[in-house]
Amino acid sequence: MRFSLSDHQKAIKENVAKLCSDFSDDYWLRLDESGKFPDRFFREMAKAGWLGIAMPEEFGGAGLGVTEAALLMHEVAYSGAMSAASAIHINIFGPHAIVVHGSAEQKARWLPGLIRGDWISCFGVTEPDVGLDTKRITTRAEKDGDSYIISGRKIWTSTAQDASKILLIARTTPIEDCANPIDGLSLFYTDLDRDYCEVREIPKMGRKAVDSNTVFIDALRVPEIDRIGEEGKGFRYLLDSLNPERILIAAEGIGIGRSALARAAKYAGERTVFGRPIGQNQAIQHPLAESWCELEAAWLVTMQAAWLYDNGHDCGAQANAAKYLAGEAGFRACERSVMSHGGMGYAKEFHVERLLREVLICRIAPVTPHLILSHIAERVLDLPKSY
Repeated sequence: MRFSLSDHQKAIKENVAKLCSDFSDDYWLRLDESGKFPDRFFREMAKAGWLGIAMPEEFGGAGLGVTEAALLMHEVAYSGAMSAASAIHINIFGPHAIVVHGSAEQKARWLPGLIRGDWISCFGVTEPDVGLDTKRITTRAEKDGDSYIISGRKIWTSTAQDASKILLIARTTPIEDCANPIDGLSLFYTDLDRDYCEVREIPKMGRKAVDSNTVFIDALRVPEIDRIGEEGKGFRYLLDSLNPERILIAAEGIGIGRSALARAAKYAGERTVFGRPIGQNQAIQHPLAESWCELEAAWLVTMQAAWLYDNGHDCGAQANAAKYLAGEAGFRACERSVMSHGGMGYAKEFHVERLLREVLICRIAPVTPHLILSHIAERVLDLPKSY
């Protein structure tokens, strides 16, 4: 049993941290205020080859595992929070379905461009009236010769304002005609054609630099060659990417929490009230120390889940537990950081209020903590299904 990183993994952390250090707190604050996409950051990450960290070497990727991708996303989130992580998140985990289920022609056509950062991609899965019950999505894809005509709505589609490609799931067979409701859904990776797709941004409390949107799709023609794998098996293909995404989100939540904790400890050591640093008071020390423990525990489960996945073992429980623990620990660390700063924690000058706003994403998405607990109760503790 090893708890240390290899020299190669340490080098990944160091090199990513060095690149991220070129993008200061002020850079991310300006984008948080303007709402502009972090294009320069995205381009530098692509130029350095990080977008292809978990993609096959034959297409220009590094051919590494989810463990290395988690290390990457931890450093990115530590530096720039979710504004940085979300800018590249879809390029890191989104192509997984293409890598595993795409044809040789599709891999050659899509993966090099994704690795080079030629396209900003978005993820069209969630719908307004469905939420996490993906099998009941209503977006339809009707066969028309060698194409599909797709119509429907997607919501919480990140980066769609700037994206040129969309990973899109739609129902090709009505649910009532399927023996299993998870069948009849097909997965596509195709152009986000603005003549047939209207993208409306959703105003939200944080991560303004990376937009979230409702996408209205009206008779979008998608070539059959843009369908990934077999018709009707798209939901099953998505299931393959759920555990890696939970692991990456966990790493991001821990990165943000550790950034907030470091800022709180620094401030508490320097801020003097009543003739002594506030960090000398146990009322400040104990919550921060508790957050350190929680983040360390969440990180160990995250690394365990990543190791299990990379070595071909079942990791569903650990990936879900990692996402749950990281979301909760990251949030508490950010909240405690704001409180440790007192009134200045509410000021943008110290950046911790932005971390608090953005870390909430790691609690909510892509699955809520409540559903994770229900999943573990059912699948691990063998309790009756509650929903």
